[in-house]
Amino acid sequence: MAAGRKKASRGARAAPKRAGAALRTSLARARLVCLDVDGVLTDGRIVYGPRGRDEELQTYHVQDGIAIEWLRQHGIAVVWISGRGSRATELRAAELGVNELHTRIKDKRACLEDVQRRLAIGAHETVAMGDDLPDLALLGACALFAAPRNAVAEVRKRAGLVTRASGGAGAVRELAQALLEARGAWSAIVARSVR
Repeated sequence: MAAGRKKASRGARAAPKRAGAALRTSLARARLVCLDVDGVLTDGRIVYGPRGRDEELQTYHVQDGIAIEWLRQHGIAVVWISGRGSRATELRAAELGVNELHTRIKDKRACLEDVQRRLAIGAHETVAMGDDLPDLALLGACALFAAPRNAVAEVRKRAGLVTRASGGAGAVRELAQALLEARGAWSAIVARSVR
């Protein structure tokens, strides 16, 4: 091992790629965060109980949830747009006070553009996150497109930010923290937490 270099610990992950000032600017001016659900807020697995779709189970990461609350507390609208839909998704969105939930959406870009029109928020003030090919439709309607670490290769290749965390395992928290840091709000959140 070269002098001055430390061997990474077994569980360490590489830091997300940063595009410098352009990335920071896109994060700092964001007024809307648009998230896919399956594979971003969850790990993408779908579990059915004995009653089928009436008993669909999903798991969400608590750190993603608190990050969504912090975004909303700082005046950032949070919208979920999913190609699927389930009662579990509706319950979690309601619990977190998500501004809008759109399910069973075939054209995610048209849906996002409709949200932007109604909220009077431009694409230059929008950050989106997705993990699979249908989410690439959001690229043309946002200033920054992010992907979780476990997104498909085609999505990671086109993303302006790829998180260290996987979908359903803190990827949204990581994106939210980067956004709040870019706005200069993160240190206040930390300070409130250590009181």
